[in-house]
Amino acid sequence: MAEKVVIVGSGPAGWTAAIYCARANLQPLVYEGAITEENRMKGTLPLGQLALTTEVENYPGFPAGKLFQFLESALPPERQPYWVQDKAAPPGHGVTGPELVDLMRQQAVNFGTRIITDDIAEVDFSRRPFKVKSLEGEVTEAMAVIIATGARANYLGLPSEDNFKNRGVSACAVCDGALPRFRNKPLVVVGGGDSAVEEATYLSKFASEVYLVHRRDKLRASKIMQDRALSNPKIKPCWNSAVNEVVGNDQDGVTGVKLAGLNGTVGRDLPASGMFVAIGHTPNTDFLQGKLELEANGYIRWTKPFRTWTSVEGVFAAGDVADHYYKQAVTAAGSGCMAALDAERWLAEQGEL
Repeated sequence: MAEKVVIVGSGPAGWTAAIYCARANLQPLVYEGAITEENRMKGTLPLGQLALTTEVENYPGFPAGKLFQFLESALPPERQPYWVQDKAAPPGHGVTGPELVDLMRQQAVNFGTRIITDDIAEVDFSRRPFKVKSLEGEVTEAMAVIIATGARANYLGLPSEDNFKNRGVSACAVCDGALPRFRNKPLVVVGGGDSAVEEATYLSKFASEVYLVHRRDKLRASKIMQDRALSNPKIKPCWNSAVNEVVGNDQDGVTGVKLAGLNGTVGRDLPASGMFVAIGHTPNTDFLQGKLELEANGYIRWTKPFRTWTSVEGVFAAGDVADHYYKQAVTAAGSGCMAALDAERWLAEQGEL
Protein backbone atom coordinates (compact mmCIF):
# COMPACT_ATOMS: atom_id res chain seq x y z
CA MET A 1 0.00 0.00 0.00
CA ALA A 2 1.33 3.42 -0.94
CA GLU A 3 2.39 5.91 1.70
CA LYS A 4 0.37 9.10 1.86
CA VAL A 5 3.47 11.29 2.09
CA VAL A 6 7.18 10.55 1.77
CA ILE A 7 9.59 13.28 2.82
CA VAL A 8 13.14 13.20 1.46
CA GLY A 9 15.57 15.16 3.61
CA SER A 10 16.12 15.89 7.27
CA GLY A 11 16.96 19.52 7.91
CA PRO A 12 14.59 22.18 9.31
CA ALA A 13 12.39 21.99 6.19
CA GLY A 14 12.07 18.20 6.30
CA TRP A 15 11.33 17.96 10.02
CA THR A 16 8.85 20.84 9.97
CA ALA A 17 7.06 19.20 7.06
CA ALA A 18 7.03 15.94 9.01
CA ILE A 19 5.59 17.62 12.12
CA TYR A 20 2.76 19.21 10.15
CA CYS A 21 2.06 16.08 8.12
CA ALA A 22 2.03 13.89 11.21
CA ARG A 23 -0.35 16.22 13.05
CA ALA A 24 -2.62 16.09 9.99
CA ASN A 25 -2.70 12.28 10.31
CA LEU A 26 -0.78 11.73 7.05
CA GLN A 27 1.60 9.22 8.71
CA PRO A 28 4.70 10.66 6.99
CA LEU A 29 7.73 8.53 6.21
CA VAL A 30 11.04 10.43 6.23
CA TYR A 31 14.20 9.32 4.45
CA GLU A 32 16.70 11.26 6.55
CA GLY A 33 19.81 10.31 4.57
CA ALA A 34 22.55 7.71 4.89
CA ILE A 35 25.49 7.78 7.29
CA THR A 36 28.32 7.21 4.82
CA GLU A 37 31.83 8.56 4.34
CA GLU A 38 30.79 10.00 0.98
CA ASN A 39 28.00 11.99 2.64
CA ARG A 40 30.37 13.16 5.38
CA MET A 41 32.83 14.48 2.83
CA LYS A 42 30.07 16.21 0.84
CA GLY A 43 28.42 17.66 3.94
CA THR A 44 25.16 15.77 3.33
CA LEU A 45 24.86 13.61 6.43
CA PRO A 46 21.44 13.31 8.15
CA LEU A 47 20.12 16.48 9.85
CA GLY A 48 21.40 18.81 7.13
CA GLN A 49 23.61 21.88 7.19
CA LEU A 50 22.29 22.98 10.57
CA ALA A 51 24.02 19.99 12.15
CA LEU A 52 27.36 21.35 10.87
CA THR A 53 27.07 24.66 12.72
CA THR A 54 27.82 25.57 16.32
CA GLU A 55 25.81 28.22 18.20
CA VAL A 56 22.56 29.31 16.57
CA GLU A 57 21.61 32.74 17.84
CA ASN A 58 19.09 33.78 15.20
CA TYR A 59 16.45 31.03 15.48
CA PRO A 60 13.52 32.39 17.52
CA GLY A 61 12.69 30.79 20.85
CA PHE A 62 16.12 29.75 22.14
CA PRO A 63 17.65 32.54 24.23
CA ALA A 64 20.70 31.81 26.36
CA GLY A 65 19.88 29.85 29.50
CA LYS A 66 20.09 26.45 31.15
CA LEU A 67 19.07 24.56 28.05
CA PHE A 68 20.47 21.25 29.37
CA GLN A 69 17.40 20.88 31.61
CA PHE A 70 15.12 21.01 28.57
CA LEU A 71 17.35 18.80 26.42
CA GLU A 72 17.54 16.21 29.20
CA SER A 73 13.76 15.91 29.27
CA ALA A 74 13.11 16.35 25.53
CA LEU A 75 15.65 14.00 23.95
CA PRO A 76 16.32 10.30 24.56
CA PRO A 77 19.71 9.67 26.25
CA GLU A 78 21.35 8.39 23.05
CA ARG A 79 20.66 11.68 21.24
CA GLN A 80 21.58 14.08 24.04
CA PRO A 81 24.73 16.22 23.67
CA TYR A 82 27.67 14.97 25.70
CA TRP A 83 27.53 17.88 28.10
CA VAL A 84 23.91 17.39 29.22
CA GLN A 85 24.73 14.74 31.79
CA ASP A 86 27.64 16.86 33.04
CA LYS A 87 25.44 19.97 33.14
CA ALA A 88 28.47 21.87 31.91
CA ALA A 89 27.16 24.00 29.04
CA PRO A 90 29.28 27.03 28.15
CA PRO A 91 28.23 30.32 29.80
CA GLY A 92 25.59 32.14 27.81
CA HIS A 93 24.83 29.03 25.79
CA GLY A 94 21.65 29.21 23.73
CA VAL A 95 21.26 26.32 21.29
CA THR A 96 23.65 24.71 18.83
CA GLY A 97 22.73 23.56 15.35
CA PRO A 98 22.85 19.83 16.18
CA GLU A 99 20.74 20.35 19.30
CA LEU A 100 18.15 22.40 17.45
CA VAL A 101 17.70 19.98 14.59
CA ASP A 102 17.65 16.98 16.96
CA LEU A 103 14.81 18.67 18.86
CA MET A 104 12.95 19.11 15.55
CA ARG A 105 13.52 15.45 14.74
CA GLN A 106 12.24 14.33 18.14
CA GLN A 107 9.16 16.53 17.83
CA ALA A 108 8.35 14.83 14.52
CA VAL A 109 8.87 11.40 16.09
CA ASN A 110 6.58 12.32 19.00
CA PHE A 111 3.73 12.83 16.54
CA GLY A 112 4.29 9.46 14.86
CA THR A 113 6.75 10.21 12.04
CA ARG A 114 8.59 7.12 10.83
CA ILE A 115 12.24 7.48 9.82
CA ILE A 116 14.52 5.50 7.52
CA THR A 117 18.23 6.33 7.70
CA ASP A 118 19.03 5.98 4.02
CA ASP A 119 19.40 8.11 0.90
CA ILE A 120 16.97 8.18 -1.99
CA ALA A 121 18.98 7.25 -5.07
CA GLU A 122 16.27 7.24 -7.76
CA VAL A 123 12.74 8.55 -8.25
CA ASP A 124 9.91 7.80 -10.67
CA PHE A 125 7.41 10.63 -10.90
CA SER A 126 5.96 9.56 -14.25
CA ARG A 127 2.79 8.13 -12.71
CA ARG A 128 1.01 7.87 -9.39
CA PRO A 129 1.64 6.43 -6.94
CA PHE A 130 5.14 7.86 -7.19
CA LYS A 131 8.11 5.61 -6.54
CA VAL A 132 11.32 6.39 -4.66
CA LYS A 133 14.20 3.94 -4.48
CA SER A 134 16.70 4.01 -1.64
CA LEU A 135 20.44 3.48 -1.80
CA GLU A 136 19.91 0.03 -0.30
CA GLY A 137 17.40 -0.82 -3.03
CA GLU A 138 14.11 -0.45 -1.14
CA VAL A 139 11.28 0.90 -3.30
CA THR A 140 8.55 2.94 -1.61
CA GLU A 141 5.34 4.15 -3.24
CA ALA A 142 3.81 7.46 -2.22
CA MET A 143 0.75 9.48 -3.15
CA ALA A 144 2.68 12.70 -2.47
CA VAL A 145 6.37 13.50 -2.06
CA ILE A 146 8.11 16.44 -0.38
CA ILE A 147 11.71 17.07 -1.44
CA ALA A 148 13.71 18.79 1.33
CA THR A 149 17.27 17.70 0.61
CA GLY A 150 18.81 21.15 1.03
CA ALA A 151 21.95 22.57 -0.53
CA ARG A 152 25.55 22.04 0.50
CA ALA A 153 28.02 24.89 0.79
CA ASN A 154 30.91 24.90 -1.66
CA TYR A 155 34.31 24.92 0.01
CA LEU A 156 37.84 25.31 -1.32
CA GLY A 157 38.73 21.67 -0.71
CA LEU A 158 41.80 22.30 1.46
CA PRO A 159 42.61 19.75 4.21
CA SER A 160 43.36 22.61 6.61
CA GLU A 161 39.99 24.18 5.78
CA ASP A 162 38.19 20.94 6.62
CA ASN A 163 40.17 20.67 9.85
CA PHE A 164 38.90 24.05 11.10
CA LYS A 165 35.24 23.85 10.05
CA ASN A 166 33.12 25.14 12.94
CA ARG A 167 36.32 26.32 14.62
CA GLY A 168 36.62 29.50 12.61
CA VAL A 169 35.80 28.28 9.09
CA SER A 170 32.21 28.93 8.05
CA ALA A 171 30.09 29.31 4.93
CA CYS A 172 27.41 31.53 6.48
CA ALA A 173 28.17 34.97 7.86
CA VAL A 174 24.56 35.60 8.87
CA CYS A 175 24.58 32.33 10.85
CA ASP A 176 27.94 32.75 12.59
CA GLY A 177 29.31 36.26 12.10
CA ALA A 178 28.00 37.72 15.37
CA LEU A 179 29.55 35.01 17.53
CA PRO A 180 31.96 36.25 20.22
CA ARG A 181 34.96 34.53 18.61
CA PHE A 182 34.68 36.83 15.59
CA ARG A 183 33.90 40.16 17.27
CA ASN A 184 36.52 42.88 16.91
CA LYS A 185 38.86 40.44 15.16
CA PRO A 186 40.21 40.40 11.60
CA LEU A 187 38.25 38.08 9.32
CA VAL A 188 38.68 36.70 5.80
CA VAL A 189 35.96 36.31 3.17
CA VAL A 190 36.72 34.25 0.06
CA GLY A 191 34.87 35.04 -3.17
CA GLY A 192 34.07 37.83 -5.58
CA GLY A 193 30.36 37.63 -6.34
CA ASP A 194 27.31 39.20 -4.72
CA SER A 195 27.28 36.61 -1.93
CA ALA A 196 30.91 37.27 -0.99
CA VAL A 197 30.47 41.04 -1.02
CA GLU A 198 27.26 40.75 1.00
CA GLU A 199 29.03 38.52 3.54
CA ALA A 200 31.97 40.93 3.81
CA THR A 201 29.63 43.89 4.28
CA TYR A 202 27.66 42.05 6.95
CA LEU A 203 30.81 40.95 8.80
CA SER A 204 32.18 44.49 8.81
CA LYS A 205 29.61 45.28 11.52
CA PHE A 206 31.43 42.94 13.91
CA ALA A 207 35.01 42.51 12.69
CA SER A 208 37.94 44.87 13.18
CA GLU A 209 38.67 44.45 9.47
CA VAL A 210 37.57 42.12 6.68
CA TYR A 211 39.98 40.84 4.02
CA LEU A 212 38.08 40.07 0.82
CA VAL A 213 40.15 37.49 -1.08
CA HIS A 214 39.46 37.18 -4.79
CA ARG A 215 41.27 35.37 -7.60
CA ARG A 216 40.86 38.24 -10.07
CA ASP A 217 41.67 41.95 -10.04
CA LYS A 218 38.04 43.03 -9.91
CA LEU A 219 34.83 41.75 -8.35
CA ARG A 220 32.06 39.91 -10.17
CA ALA A 221 29.40 41.35 -7.88
CA SER A 222 26.80 43.82 -9.09
CA LYS A 223 27.96 47.44 -9.34
CA ILE A 224 25.98 48.63 -6.35
CA MET A 225 27.35 45.81 -4.19
CA GLN A 226 30.90 46.57 -5.33
CA ASP A 227 30.53 50.25 -4.54
CA ARG A 228 29.19 49.44 -1.09
CA ALA A 229 32.08 47.12 -0.27
CA LEU A 230 34.91 49.14 -1.77
CA SER A 231 33.76 52.29 0.03
CA ASN A 232 33.66 50.46 3.37
CA PRO A 233 36.86 51.35 5.29
CA LYS A 234 36.83 48.01 7.08
CA ILE A 235 36.86 45.92 3.88
CA LYS A 236 40.31 45.40 2.38
CA PRO A 237 40.40 43.62 -1.02
CA CYS A 238 43.16 41.09 -1.66
CA TRP A 239 43.26 40.96 -5.46
CA ASN A 240 44.76 38.13 -7.53
CA SER A 241 45.01 35.92 -4.46
CA ALA A 242 43.90 32.47 -3.39
CA VAL A 243 43.86 30.82 0.02
CA ASN A 244 46.60 28.22 0.17
CA GLU A 245 46.24 27.14 3.81
CA VAL A 246 44.15 27.85 6.91
CA VAL A 247 46.33 28.28 9.99
CA GLY A 248 45.31 27.72 13.61
CA ASN A 249 45.52 25.56 16.70
CA ASP A 250 43.26 23.44 18.90
CA GLN A 251 42.84 26.10 21.56
CA ASP A 252 42.08 29.16 19.42
CA GLY A 253 40.78 27.64 16.22
CA VAL A 254 41.62 29.71 13.15
CA THR A 255 44.40 32.26 13.66
CA GLY A 256 45.17 33.17 10.05
CA VAL A 257 45.34 32.18 6.39
CA LYS A 258 48.19 31.86 3.92
CA LEU A 259 47.56 33.43 0.52
CA ALA A 260 49.13 32.37 -2.74
CA GLY A 261 49.71 35.16 -5.23
CA LEU A 262 48.19 34.87 -8.72
CA ASN A 263 49.01 36.73 -11.94
CA GLY A 264 52.31 38.01 -10.61
CA THR A 265 51.00 38.99 -7.17
CA VAL A 266 53.14 38.06 -4.17
CA GLY A 267 51.60 35.74 -1.60
CA ARG A 268 51.28 36.77 2.03
CA ASP A 269 50.01 35.71 5.44
CA LEU A 270 46.89 37.29 6.95
CA PRO A 271 46.01 37.26 10.65
CA ALA A 272 42.37 36.23 11.11
CA SER A 273 40.15 34.57 13.67
CA GLY A 274 37.80 33.30 10.99
CA MET A 275 37.44 32.50 7.29
CA PHE A 276 34.08 32.71 5.55
CA VAL A 277 33.84 30.91 2.22
CA ALA A 278 31.32 32.50 -0.14
CA ILE A 279 31.75 30.66 -3.42
CA GLY A 280 28.20 29.39 -3.70
CA HIS A 281 26.09 26.38 -2.78
CA THR A 282 25.19 23.23 -4.67
CA PRO A 283 21.59 22.02 -4.32
CA ASN A 284 21.27 18.33 -3.52
CA THR A 285 19.27 17.33 -6.58
CA ASP A 286 21.50 14.75 -8.29
CA PHE A 287 19.15 11.91 -7.36
CA LEU A 288 16.29 13.55 -9.28
CA GLN A 289 18.04 12.81 -12.60
CA GLY A 290 15.97 15.34 -14.53
CA LYS A 291 12.61 14.17 -13.17
CA LEU A 292 11.75 17.67 -11.89
CA GLU A 293 12.20 21.02 -13.58
CA LEU A 294 15.13 22.99 -12.15
CA GLU A 295 16.13 26.64 -12.27
CA ALA A 296 19.19 27.58 -14.32
CA ASN A 297 21.29 27.46 -11.13
CA GLY A 298 20.19 23.91 -10.34
CA TYR A 299 17.61 24.61 -7.63
CA ILE A 300 14.13 23.09 -7.86
CA ARG A 301 11.70 25.51 -9.49
CA TRP A 302 8.46 26.36 -7.73
CA THR A 303 5.87 26.47 -10.50
CA LYS A 304 2.96 28.09 -8.65
CA PRO A 305 3.33 31.55 -7.07
CA PHE A 306 3.50 31.45 -3.25
CA ARG A 307 3.24 27.67 -3.24
CA THR A 308 5.79 24.86 -2.96
CA TRP A 309 4.51 23.11 -6.08
CA THR A 310 7.05 21.66 -8.51
CA SER A 311 6.72 20.73 -12.18
CA VAL A 312 5.05 17.45 -11.16
CA GLU A 313 1.68 17.71 -9.42
CA GLY A 314 1.86 15.99 -6.05
CA VAL A 315 5.59 16.60 -5.64
CA PHE A 316 6.53 19.55 -3.45
CA ALA A 317 9.86 21.16 -2.57
CA ALA A 318 10.87 22.90 0.65
CA GLY A 319 13.93 24.51 2.15
CA ASP A 320 17.27 25.31 0.58
CA VAL A 321 16.84 22.85 -2.29
CA ALA A 322 14.38 25.40 -3.71
CA ASP A 323 15.83 28.57 -2.14
CA HIS A 324 19.08 30.09 -3.36
CA TYR A 325 18.35 33.49 -1.82
CA TYR A 326 17.55 33.35 1.92
CA LYS A 327 19.15 30.04 2.97
CA GLN A 328 18.28 30.33 6.67
CA ALA A 329 17.05 27.72 9.12
CA VAL A 330 13.93 29.71 9.95
CA THR A 331 12.95 30.24 6.29
CA ALA A 332 13.58 26.56 5.55
CA ALA A 333 11.32 25.58 8.44
CA GLY A 334 8.65 27.96 7.18
CA SER A 335 8.68 26.47 3.70
CA GLY A 336 8.53 22.98 5.25
CA CYS A 337 5.27 24.01 6.88
CA MET A 338 4.04 25.35 3.53
CA ALA A 339 4.93 22.11 1.72
CA ALA A 340 3.09 20.00 4.29
CA LEU A 341 -0.04 22.14 4.01
CA ASP A 342 0.22 22.12 0.22
CA ALA A 343 0.54 18.33 0.20
CA GLU A 344 -2.38 17.86 2.61
CA ARG A 345 -4.69 20.11 0.58
CA TRP A 346 -3.63 18.56 -2.70
CA LEU A 347 -4.26 15.03 -1.40
CA ALA A 348 -7.70 16.14 -0.19
CA GLU A 349 -8.48 17.50 -3.66
CA GLN A 350 -7.48 14.14 -5.15
CA GLY A 351 -9.85 12.32 -2.78
CA GLU A 352 -6.98 10.56 -1.02
CA LEU A 353 -7.90 11.71 2.49
